[in-house]
Amino acid sequence: MLDELISLLQYRSPTTMYNDYSINESLFHWQSQSTTAENSSTGQRNIHHVERGSKVLLFVREFKSDRVTGGAEAYTYPGTASYVRHEGARPMNITWRLDRPIPAKFLKKTNKLVVG
Repeated sequence: MLDELISLLQYRSPTTMYNDYSINESLFHWQSQSTTAENSSTGQRNIHHVERGSKVLLFVREFKSDRVTGGAEAYTYPGTASYVRHEGARPMNITWRLDRPIPAKFLKKTNKLVVG
């Protein structure tokens, strides 16, 4: 549907340029592409998604490629999220609140503080 915009958020490992991670079981920090500014259409879409009738669906993966097969790693869907706040521009750093907590078995994979 055109009136329901879906944003894809992707966790990247610490070796990539994005800084995406879970803050806790309910909050997720996502960094936009380097060209996204607060006043851009993408920035405004993310900030005002609720008023505009769109939903944000969070998809995460730990690595870009599967370590066994070499193909793309599958995404995990922790659920829908809502805008909380943002900082900066180019890139924007957005905090999202998940509608349901991230299951404990995925929290370690999405938590920035996990090393190795």
